[in-house]
Amino acid sequence: MRKDIHPSYGPVVFRDRAANYAFLTRSTMTSEKTVEWEDGNTYPVVDVEISNVSHPFYTGTARVLDTAGRVERFERRYGRSGERG
Repeated sequence: MRKDIHPSYGPVVFRDRAANYAFLTRSTMTSEKTVEWEDGNTYPVVDVEISNVSHPFYTGTARVLDTAGRVERFERRYGRSGERG
């Protein structure tokens, strides 16, 4: 690998503002804002809109689509074009 072409890779805190949740990981992202973490060190913090704590797929609050109702509505609107055979 060539030297001095890659961004620095270090500890960063990602904070999910919607769920009031933060986690420390390593990343190439950085920020001007900092936060003091539980270990007493100060790390750059990146605010995110959604994380695994607030995402509907992971929390189980995802909506289930009514596909049967959609098919019935389509058939009422446009009728059946013929029998399948």
